[in-house]
Amino acid sequence: MLPILQLIVDTVAGVLGGVLLLRFWMQVIRVRPPSSIGQFTFTLTDWLVRPLRRIVPGMGGYDWASLIGAFLVVLVASSVLLLAGFSGQAVLLYALYRILTWIIYGFMGLLIIEVIFSWVNPHAPLAPFVHALNEPLLRPLRRVIPPLGGLDITVLVAFILLQIVKYLINRLFAM
Repeated sequence: MLPILQLIVDTVAGVLGGVLLLRFWMQVIRVRPPSSIGQFTFTLTDWLVRPLRRIVPGMGGYDWASLIGAFLVVLVASSVLLLAGFSGQAVLLYALYRILTWIIYGFMGLLIIEVIFSWVNPHAPLAPFVHALNEPLLRPLRRVIPPLGGLDITVLVAFILLQIVKYLINRLFAM
């Protein structure tokens, strides 16, 4: 029964945590989402972000309530492990590991979506939004890596670098 409960909790937490991280990233890079994405994001997360803003105000121009909300979602989802007999410290470390991997997988997913848009329909309504979300990752790489034969391989390089970071996080947490 515990694996089924873990699956349900992880699915709900993954969607909610991912949307909270997206909300944080949109605010960091100051991109305005299309109305459908914005409405979905804010409707799904306002119940958690608004009360957190009373406790954790935005500092440095960042919406820390969204990031802390994502961590709290991960922590609650990871606390199911307490039922399996793990200690509180182990659950906290596991939650930190999971939020870091969610961030990396989120960036990887955005890169994959951008590649798909570039192949299928670069003028799709969501393409500029996804491009804007990826631009802070790709801009430094584009300064160093020129297009090869007219092809921009920075997305591939960014994907490989994210894989390396994921590997280092796995090694750090010994997962």
